[in-house]
Amino acid sequence: MQNVEGERSQIGTVFWVSAAVALAFILWGAIAPTSFGAVTQGIFDWVVSNLGWFYLLAGNFFLIFVVLLALSRYGKFRIGKEGERPEFSTFAWFAMLFQAGMGPALLFWGVAEPLSHYNAPPFGLAQPGSTEAAQVAMQYSYFHWTLHPWAMYAVVGLAVGYFSFRRDEPGLISPVFRPLLGDRVDGPVGKTIDVLSVLAVLFGVAVSLGSAGLQLTAGLGQTFGTPTGIAVQLLVIGLTTIAFMISASTAIEKGINWLSQISMYVAAVLLLFFLVMGPTALQLGALTQGVGDYFGGLVPMSLTIQSFDQDNAWLGSWTVFYWSWWIAWCPYVGLFIARISRGRTIRQFVIGTVLGPSVVTFVWIAVFGGSALNLAQTQGGGIAERVTADPAAGMFIFLNQFPLALPMSILTLLVLWIFFVAGADAGTVVLGSMSTGGPKEPKRWIKLAWGLAMAAIAGILLVAGGLSALQSASVLFGVPFAFIMVAMCVAIYTHLRAEARETAGRERGDSDLTVPRRTGAPPAGSQAFTAEKPPPGIGRQANPGDGPREGR
Repeated sequence: MQNVEGERSQIGTVFWVSAAVALAFILWGAIAPTSFGAVTQGIFDWVVSNLGWFYLLAGNFFLIFVVLLALSRYGKFRIGKEGERPEFSTFAWFAMLFQAGMGPALLFWGVAEPLSHYNAPPFGLAQPGSTEAAQVAMQYSYFHWTLHPWAMYAVVGLAVGYFSFRRDEPGLISPVFRPLLGDRVDGPVGKTIDVLSVLAVLFGVAVSLGSAGLQLTAGLGQTFGTPTGIAVQLLVIGLTTIAFMISASTAIEKGINWLSQISMYVAAVLLLFFLVMGPTALQLGALTQGVGDYFGGLVPMSLTIQSFDQDNAWLGSWTVFYWSWWIAWCPYVGLFIARISRGRTIRQFVIGTVLGPSVVTFVWIAVFGGSALNLAQTQGGGIAERVTADPAAGMFIFLNQFPLALPMSILTLLVLWIFFVAGADAGTVVLGSMSTGGPKEPKRWIKLAWGLAMAAIAGILLVAGGLSALQSASVLFGVPFAFIMVAMCVAIYTHLRAEARETAGRERGDSDLTVPRRTGAPPAGSQAFTAEKPPPGIGRQANPGDGPREGR
């Protein structure tokens, strides 16, 4: 496919089934929001009670899998053809994957989570409001935001990118399973996988968009004293939707790339400001001790489920919610980072998508979370209680404790809005591509249709129950996709091992190829991400042959 918008988009079974299910949920939520909220909450409670153990084990498995893969002989295999170089510069690549993965969510919880754990430590590990509670708060905040979620994203991104760019498969989830299922991935089984993936993306991004409505509204209220009710939240979602739909009408190179880099620069300004204006020594100390506590307690944190305690409310509200949310986001973030990661080796990919964002997150939480905990310990004023009661306003309650609160709050609102616009824009690209056979640039009207569906679901979830409904909805399609991801790891390893044997066989002159390949013509409308030379643009390498840019 050439770089032409909408070329070879195919509207077929995956699109219509996904659209029908999405429409059914939208109508249900619009007609009976109370019933919708009750059912999603019931599903969430069941998952916490019965599948919490699976989420914890799966998260650990994904992290171990990608680390071992990067360190193994397969780490030198390239996501693309041999000799290809990265399409985007390292900064542009990192900016886009970070904003897609968790940029706005980290602004939401970077202050709120440490203060919430400080006010109510997990599993009664410390006395609320104590020094020990502050240490536990940093430790668990790091646990929820660093290695595990990015390892989940890396599994999907690596699988889709590798099969698409190296094996010329369509840029979808289902072809990853060809080593296990053969050509059945082109039939009903593969379409079922793709439909579940589309719905996971739809609800995952809708939850993020709903969070945008909550946090931007709370920020406006804290900064300018505007109302914060549901009507204003829906208005904010509507305006954000208009913005990301305008951005979605452009190519990735113009829209998401540009917005992502701006948001990273503005976020860096915020970070440096509070590093200088805040208790710098304490922040750096919190970083050092927090990272040490995190790695020292990584195994017990990642396996603690309180199996003999019938009340797993804390686990459900935090770890299981996060793991289900990250998994629901995996097809969205995974396909997007696959799209922008062509030309990198598996080892570079894992370092860039797991280690790089984790380092930034360690620093971010140390600066903002550490400063917030210091305020709670030294100044009182009930900041921990206020943030725990209204986590959406947490960042802005925190900002009001510093000089230049007004300009910093405005800057935070700006970067939040850009993060949400860029993330939702990426969501429309992924949804459009996944539902129409995997084109690089889906038809504009398809992206806009999915954008409207995301906005509708976000609004319905807010009406149905606010933050609680958003959390509950995140598990609806995250549960089946978690099982898909486990099978995906098996498929990746099976294929890499077969390719290694094939390569060794060619070197020995053996023509017996062992890598499973598609037989016959590809299914109608399906296609791999393209191999064409990228046009010049912000953060792009104009010519893949213009010198070594690998790993920059």
